[in-house]
Amino acid sequence: MFDPVLGFTAGLIAALAEPLGSTAAAIVVFTVLVRLLLLPLSVMQARGERARTRLAPQVERLRKRHGRDPERLRRELSALYAKEGTSPLAGCLPSLAQAPFMMVAYQVFASSTIAGHANALLTHGLLGVPLGQQFAGTVAGFGLISGPVLVFAGLFVLLLAVAWVASRRMRRTMSPDVQPAVLRRVMPLLPYGTVLVAAVLPLAAGVYLLVSTAWTAGERALLHRPVPVAG
Repeated sequence: MFDPVLGFTAGLIAALAEPLGSTAAAIVVFTVLVRLLLLPLSVMQARGERARTRLAPQVERLRKRHGRDPERLRRELSALYAKEGTSPLAGCLPSLAQAPFMMVAYQVFASSTIAGHANALLTHGLLGVPLGQQFAGTVAGFGLISGPVLVFAGLFVLLLAVAWVASRRMRRTMSPDVQPAVLRRVMPLLPYGTVLVAAVLPLAAGVYLLVSTAWTAGERALLHRPVPVAG
């Protein structure tokens, strides 16, 4: 049922590629347009997360005080969030709303066929490497030391750089008073998973992933600044 949406999206990228003269450049522009479209939801999500972080100590005290009385706890939590003009779902709903857009964009670059036809976007290239090519196939076809492999190596290096920036920011912004110790150790490692994902996806999906994760890192730097925790 997603074929019409995927077909329209692929056609839009192909249309962008004509004036730009490059499908890879069209992927970059398309990704930026998608993230701009979702920016209002990202702002809502950031506000919700900041509110939850600020109120976390008060919420924890209420849970300890009224944990044996669920109805009283529910009323107290509702009153607290209403007083602050937010809700427990303020940061979750925008994330859910973003999911369909991100899924469609990802599928366009990761699918070899769309609506029963070969994905024409993947036949175009970046620096001589087809956008539908995967890293393992490139190594097998051209050897470990070759120009096409260097294209993937450059992509991985850029993804590592973005992951490093995102990981450092996570370490600085995670509060020991709010997040459990295990979460504080695991979460900063997650951005590096993008490199592993890009290693098994077509090059086109890797380009999309790079632009999208770089945008996310920039968004988090601007929108998810540390806030004082309410006592």
